[in-house]
Order: sequence, then structure tokens, then C-alpha cells
Amino acid sequence: MLETLSEHGCFGGVQGFYRHASPAIGLDMRLSVFVPPQAGQGGSKLPVLFYLAGLTCTEETFMIKAGAQRVAAELGLILVSCDTSPRGAGIAGESDSWDFGVGAGFYLDATQAPWSRHYRMESYVVEDLRRAVLDRFPADPQRMGIFGHSMGGHGALTLALRHRDLYRSVSAFAPIAAPVHCPWGQKAFSHYLGDDQQSWQAHDASELMGKLYAPFPQGILIDQGLADKFLTEQLQPERFEAACKEASQPLTLRRHAGYDHGYYFIESFMEDHLRFHHANLSD
Repeated sequence: MLETLSEHGCFGGVQGFYRHASPAIGLDMRLSVFVPPQAGQGGSKLPVLFYLAGLTCTEETFMIKAGAQRVAAELGLILVSCDTSPRGAGIAGESDSWDFGVGAGFYLDATQAPWSRHYRMESYVVEDLRRAVLDRFPADPQRMGIFGHSMGGHGALTLALRHRDLYRSVSAFAPIAAPVHCPWGQKAFSHYLGDDQQSWQAHDASELMGKLYAPFPQGILIDQGLADKFLTEQLQPERFEAACKEASQPLTLRRHAGYDHGYYFIESFMEDHLRFHHANLSD
């Protein structure tokens, strides 16, 4: 059951912030939901779009910075965002690094102690978060999409590929596209998943895509800024692009001069992503 922290009128709909107990995490988790003005009209359920945020972000970041509610209100899309890791797990050193631990759950279920007890973000997103939203809001379980930024772009791509029965549409902003091959991914995976790098591949979008055939025939959309200081070392979208080509997966990878890794970039192309998902989730 969701505890309401606050709700605010927004573009004719409601922007809310909530807390609930998560069985997967074993702790309370926070989330944010925008419900558009079409909710309750005719009793029909609405498409729902889950956004996964990047390193250091919280459930508030997307709703405050991305400028998504205006277009979501027009299109009749429910928007959902969650926190980026458990909070209050009490693990020694979990807050020592900005790119690992608190604020950096990488949207996977850790298998290594002490992280495996609470750092179960994959199960949280695909089970607890999904169920909480479907139970409380007029969201259509047959019309769910997922997208995200950076670490959250990694999460969106990998969870969409690992749970193709749940998500009909996927896109990303500047995703960590090949975490097995970058310092952020190697740091997180070695702690969360252990030293067996074979197990890492199950959480790498490029590796996953290379083993499939056109899992999203309606296409995948990715936007990437060319002034992004993380592009070459950490993001490596060219690896995902090559994997999509091998898998015959339609991909629109747009590279934008002058744009960096931040939310000015994200809000510049947010409308395109919302319209992309709306088209894919329409009956």
C-alpha cells in the first residue's frame, strides 16, 4: 500500500510522491507518479511509462527536471519514477562513492554479500514498483513502456530485454550501453555480482541484444550528446549499435552536437521520447 507524501496539481493532472514497503528490497522505497487529466474518463486504463534515473538521482529528479508532464498530460501517459537504490541498508561504505552503493543500484539484483540482502533493484522495478502502480493508479498492464538516463538508460535497456513480456516499448538517453566494458559497470558488477564476468553479461544491454533477434520490432530510440564527457569511456553506444545490427533490431541512435550528459539535454528531447512511447503503446 502506498503512503502519500504529497500531491500537486500539474497540467490538469496530479503529480504525486509516495512511499511503500518493498518486499524485494526489505526496506521502504520512494516513488513519484504523474497521473494525466484523462484518468477516470470513461473508466479506461492508461498507458504507463517507467523512467529509471541515473547515478546520484532520486525519485524526484525526473519529475522536477525533465519537463515531461506537459506532453504526458496531452498524450494521456502515466509517468512513474523510482529511487536509484535502497536507502538505509546500513552497509559499511555504501555511501563512500557517488558511482556505487547509495544512489547507484544499477537496476540489478546483487548476488554477493552484503549487497544481496537489500540491493535488489531489478526485482523492485519489475515486481514491487509495477504492482504498486497497477494497484493504485489506472495503469494498463498491457501497455507498459520503460526508459531512462545513463545508469537508468542501462536499466531500461536491460530490463526491457530481460522482461520482454512486461514492456512493449523502450528508449534511453545516454545509456551505459556496455557496462561490462566500462569502469562504472566493472566497479558495480564486481561488487554486486562477484568476479565471474560471465554473469555480468546477463546485465549488459549490448551482450543481451547480441543473443536475440529483433526483440522490439517497432524500434528502440536512443539520444546521445556528443559533448558528453562520459561518451567514450563510460557509455560506448557504438557497441549497442553494433549489437542491434547483428540482431536485426531497428534502432534510431541520434547523436547531437553540443549536448552534454545533463538534464538540459534530456529535456530537449523528452517530447520525442514520450511521443515515441505513446505511438508504441497505443492500441
